[in-house]
Amino acid sequence: MASVTQLRAFHYVATAGGYSQAARETAISQSNLSGQVRQLEAASGLALFERGPYGVRLTSDGEALFKVTARLFLSLGEADAILKSRKVDGGRLRIASDGVVHSLPILAALRRYRPNLVFSLLVHNSDAVIEQVAQYRADVGVTAQKPKDDRFHVRPLTSMNIGVFIPKSHPWARRRDVAIRELEGLPFVLREKGSRTRELFEQNIRDHGVSLGPILEVSTREGVRETVAAGFGFGAVADLEFGFDTRLHFLPLRDVEVMIDEYLVCLDERRRIPMIEDFLKCAAEALGSRSPLRAALPEPA
Repeated sequence: MASVTQLRAFHYVATAGGYSQAARETAISQSNLSGQVRQLEAASGLALFERGPYGVRLTSDGEALFKVTARLFLSLGEADAILKSRKVDGGRLRIASDGVVHSLPILAALRRYRPNLVFSLLVHNSDAVIEQVAQYRADVGVTAQKPKDDRFHVRPLTSMNIGVFIPKSHPWARRRDVAIRELEGLPFVLREKGSRTRELFEQNIRDHGVSLGPILEVSTREGVRETVAAGFGFGAVADLEFGFDTRLHFLPLRDVEVMIDEYLVCLDERRRIPMIEDFLKCAAEALGSRSPLRAALPEPA
């Protein structure tokens, strides 16, 4: 029968993606972790990892076990959090988000109530955010893709208008907005498929019967900015996510019919965890009038 120590060693290695990284993150020796995993494999008769020159990969049996240990150790952590006072001033939170513009203000609000908060922020496209939460690799998600799975607790966060952006040297840089029909045949630089901004931008384009010119795909948001700034085409972006860049000019699309909705998501089974509850409540304060959330804020500790 597997021991909790063996399962924990397996879980550390699976999460870190290798023995040496797991040893650095946990301050447990690599030989200790390796020995515990070998004992677990010997007792079960299963190969849990495939060893390679650059780390380890989970086998199919390892993947199945990791889903169980993820729930197991999260549940143990949740039990510990519930047994502690809600007036704690710290804690650890993992956020997966399709951008930082919404997440950071919420974390700043949360830190006022939990000054010693430790967090990690993983930035992915909208689909990957949901996957991270579903696989217990993130506690909460901020995403423009509303989950269809009823395992999720979903709260609307805010809505954003879609626009395009161009280099400041472009002839349109003195304009205040643009109509979708004016984009006919123009070159664009867009994120890869899976980007919710791209999906809704293209939906608006189709609804107006407009065909874009050549499309250059770039995998990251920063890469799109640099490529547009270099003059390779127009970019598409939500108004709140444009930010400030002296090289670029933002033009709202004045006849957009479909906006980008952002959501807060977590697994429904985990939404009563004090840290996650506080995060959801702080979203209302962080985004003010742009957020439909109306939950009361937690009291300061």
